[in-house]
Amino acid sequence: MNDSRNENNNEFEILRKINSNPKISQRILASNLGISLGKLNYCLKALQQKGLVKIKNFQSQNDKVSYIRYMLTPKGISLRTKLTIDF
Repeated sequence: MNDSRNENNNEFEILRKINSNPKISQRILASNLGISLGKLNYCLKALQQKGLVKIKNFQSQNDKVSYIRYMLTPKGISLRTKLTIDF
């Protein structure tokens, strides 16, 4: 039961951070959450499979820098709102 609560807390925090900064890097996000980069990657893939997050790669034409942008889906926004109320 405690694992389920930790998972919900991780999902909530990830969704909250992504909502506030969709261009945040995985390294910074993991550091802000106090979890490993591997665990964050696992959580992001799970959120993507659940249809809560879209992950898109972008490349700027001018400076050839690529970055990832995270977007909450309507389902992700709904869950974040529910978790906020429950939290």
